[in-house]
Order: sequence, then structure tokens, then C-alpha cells
Amino acid sequence: MSATGEEPECQTERVLSDDEQTLRRMGYRQELSRRMTGFSNFAISLSIICILAGGITSFQYGFCAVGGASIGLGWPLVCLFSMIVALSMAQIASAFPTAGGLYHWASILGGKGWGWVTAWCNLVGLLTVVAAVNAGTYDFLYGAFPWPTGQHATGIKMFGVAALTLSQAYTNHRGIRLTTMLTDFCGYLILVTASVLTVAILWYARHLDWARLIAFTNYSGLPANDPVLPHSNSLTWLFALGFLLPAYTITGFDASAHTAEETVSAALNAPRGIIRSVAVSGIFGWLMLAAIVLAVPDMDKAAAQGNNVFYWIMNAVLPRPLASVLYVNIGLAQYLCGLAGLTSASRMMYAFARDGGLPCSSWLRQVSANLRTPAAAVWTIAVLALLFMWFVPYSAIAACCAVFLYISYVLPIAAGFLAHGRTWTNMGPWHLGRWYRPLAVVSVLGCLGLIVIGVQPPNEIALKILGGTAVLMVLAWYGFERKRFRGPPKMTGL
Repeated sequence: MSATGEEPECQTERVLSDDEQTLRRMGYRQELSRRMTGFSNFAISLSIICILAGGITSFQYGFCAVGGASIGLGWPLVCLFSMIVALSMAQIASAFPTAGGLYHWASILGGKGWGWVTAWCNLVGLLTVVAAVNAGTYDFLYGAFPWPTGQHATGIKMFGVAALTLSQAYTNHRGIRLTTMLTDFCGYLILVTASVLTVAILWYARHLDWARLIAFTNYSGLPANDPVLPHSNSLTWLFALGFLLPAYTITGFDASAHTAEETVSAALNAPRGIIRSVAVSGIFGWLMLAAIVLAVPDMDKAAAQGNNVFYWIMNAVLPRPLASVLYVNIGLAQYLCGLAGLTSASRMMYAFARDGGLPCSSWLRQVSANLRTPAAAVWTIAVLALLFMWFVPYSAIAACCAVFLYISYVLPIAAGFLAHGRTWTNMGPWHLGRWYRPLAVVSVLGCLGLIVIGVQPPNEIALKILGGTAVLMVLAWYGFERKRFRGPPKMTGL
């Protein structure tokens, strides 16, 4: 380290050479621009998780289940599960730091069929991230600042969501440097805005009833004309359905793995980015949502607001100018969340196409010579996300997002469980030691429970999408992909 606090040029070159050597050992050459620091790698996952996006746009799915207990007890319980998944993923990310992330891990540890299924689940999940975040951003801004729409409401929404998505694609197309600057800023924006919201809403609250955070109240079937959750007499089942709020919010941390080929010292910084993003999001999200519950003037009246519950609480507690400033910051964070989601999804598509796993792979794998970005993949993801969000309701998109992503998370973890100590003996610099296999078992079992929760009414369309995707994958794999698809290059020194 020099007197100015900067690393000598030769040291930087040595680190970059180590990254490229690891990549070559996995059968690839450096094509993307490797500019991301450890903080930037952490920030992109923090930006996709974005507690100001899923934590707010899906707040009603927790609150209108069993009230405060969904936040006080349900949020930390699911975040603990997410951290277990993140820890298990981090060990594999350290050993195999590539843009394909989960797809490569599953292929290396379980075989090309395992990797192919993981790739499709992850790709669909990441598509739904972009779709859910951008649809949620439009709905949030409309709820915070209503504007006239009339009979053209659907068309205006389609135009608005398209403008959000295509502008994010253009930013991604322009290069990782600009995208990184924005996602770095988003990381700070999320933490500062969440902190200000937490302090402000507690300050202006009329009273604080701490018992709310562990109180179970049946708010299913509300509001009567458009219930958030169908009526049920089982508080246990409703408590479980409320898990969709934290499960949907704490997703997307695989972005730290997908941007590994653009991260310096990826074998250390990618796993750290995964773990830190989940830990920070879980803690800040819990404090923020718990503060919102504590500040509610009347719990029963709040639950009766249904999908408008967050705005009702904010407008009832905070001065309008302060609420408006927070709304603007939240909307900006949600937009940048979609930007980060599109970055992650495009890198996954690029990596899968690089190995011939997609239709038109030769086109989708192209990297811009000047900007060194996977431009074809970027624009394809944007168009597919728009098509998805125009035909599927928001709540179902959120459910599909959580289910598909967690399936793609646990498939390589399960493959690692079977290969650990057998065919997989060389770990990366960050690893769990003997704790990996027990945590892998918990990850798989938790994912099975999440699948059951994610396809329940009012999100039964998610079951059709999941089932239809599974049938198509089986037909495609045994019909022609098993013979055609070669998988990633064979890795040396496994």
C-alpha cells in the first residue's frame, strides 16, 4: 500500500491476473470489463434486494395476513433461512467465480442436466425480478402521487413500465462503469432512506405498542371487495402465507455471483457480497417495517385499506412534505433496483448463451467491442420482462420470482452437498468447512416449503406457470437438449 492509500499498479495487475487465471481454469477468457470493487459487488445485490422495493410494495401480503407478527416474527425467521441459503451459495461462489453463477456451479457439481435446469429456473426468476420491480415501481409511484388515467389506465401503465424498463436497458448497454456508479449510489440511497423513514415514523407516531410485533390478528379476507389474502380461520397457515413478503424481498443476491467476471478479487468479494447484502437488508428491513407497524394509528383500519395500507399509514403519521420526499427517494431506489436486476439477468443470459444453452445463442452471447457489455442479452431481457409483466398480475409475478429464484439457489447447493468431499475437494478462499452440508439440507427443505406457500391463492397462477415450465423443461431436455447441449467447458482442478 502506498503513502497515498492506493495500491501499486503492479499489485492491481497481479490481482487481475489471478482473476483471469481462475476464469481460464474454468474454460473461459476475460471478455467483460473487470472494474467492480468489493463494495460495488455488494451494492448490486443490495440494490436488487432493495428493502424499499419488495419490502414496501409487498408490505400488505404480510400485514394483511396476521398483522404485526408477520413483521416482528415472520420477517426475521425467513431472513434467517435466506442467510442460510446465502452462506451455502457463498462457498460455491468462492470456488467458481463466473458470470453464469448458479448455472455453472450446478453443471460442475451435478452435471450438465442439473446445470441446464438451474439455468432456466434462474433465468425465469431473474426475468420476474425485472418484471415485478418495474411493475411495482409504477404502482408505487401511482399510489404515492395519483394522476388521472381514466379509461386509458392500462395503456398509460404499459407505456410507463416500458419507459422504465427500456431506460434501464439503455443504461446497461452503455457499460458496467455507469451501471456500477448508479448501483453504488443506490446502496447508499437504500440505507439512508430506510434509516430516515424508520426514525421519522417513530418520531411522529402517536404511541408505540411494542406488543403488536408479536400479536397475531386474522386480517385475511380484507378488504371485503378486494381481499389481499382469501379468508382463512387458521392463523398458522396465514402466518406461513405472510412469509411471501420477506421471501420475495430477500432475493436477487445471486447478482454478486453473476457479476463475478466484472469484479476484482471475485473469489473473495463475490461471496462477501452475497452474505453482506442479505445481512444488511435483513436487519435494516426488519427495523424499518417494525417501525411502520409500531406507528400505525389503528391496526384494524389499516388492514381494511388492503393494497393501500402503506400509503394510508404514511399519510396518517407523517407530514405530507416529508412523506412526499420519502416517496420520491423510495421510487428512485425502486427504479435503480430494476436496473440492477436487469444487469444480473443479462449476465445470466450471456453466460448461458456462451455455452449454447439458449435459442439464438450465437447472437445472445455477443459482447459490444467498445463498451464490453452483453448488449444483445440486455435488450432481450428487457423485452421479455415487459411481455411477462403485461400478462401476469403483480402478486403472481412476486410469487414466481421467489419460487423460481430459490429453486435455482438450492439446486447447485444440493449438487454441492452430494459432491462435497467426493468430486468437489478444492474449495475457494471463503468456505464453511464442515458446516456446509448441514446448511445445505436446511436450504433445500426451506425451499420446498416456500414452493408450497408461493403457489397458494391469490397466486394460484404461479402454480400454472411453475407446472407449465416444468413440463416444457422435461419435454425439451429429453426431446433434444440432452443430446445437443454440451454444458460449460470442463473445469481443471476440481
